[in-house]
Amino acid sequence: MHSLNSLLFVLALVAAVGSGVVGGTFLAFSSFVMRALSRVSAPAGIIAMQSINVAVLTSVFLGLFVGTAAVAFGLAVLALVHWRAPVSPLLLLGSLSYLIGTFLITGTRNVPRNQALARIDVSDPEAVGHWHRYLAEWTCWNHVRTVAAIAASMLFALALARL
Repeated sequence: MHSLNSLLFVLALVAAVGSGVVGGTFLAFSSFVMRALSRVSAPAGIIAMQSINVAVLTSVFLGLFVGTAAVAFGLAVLALVHWRAPVSPLLLLGSLSYLIGTFLITGTRNVPRNQALARIDVSDPEAVGHWHRYLAEWTCWNHVRTVAAIAASMLFALALARL
């Protein structure tokens, strides 16, 4: 049991830190990045966000985002296999919060909007309308994944305190 607790501790620590960093990044977008982009002209906002969406795919952030999902998945499996362990409910809830509220929402809500934005030509007369819809919808879903990532980080931290 000692080696299981050691493994759970290391994985929960990685998941707590990863979820916290991801949540903090999303919080920055929700609290000021998207607001700043909404204050510039639509073409400038579109170009800036298109650039951000390319840069994030080649950065350390993508590895952290996907890596945290992999660790959360592993913790969910371990929590279910070792359900009688006192921290299992916290680990499972933290994992589900990250996997569903952060990872799945990103793939089903934010990424499709990013892909649609990537196809927008700023000279298109409809670009301004698309940009305003994008800002509202993307930011709304970003709020959801921000809360989910921070909740996951807190749940993993609570599990750490009990290990």
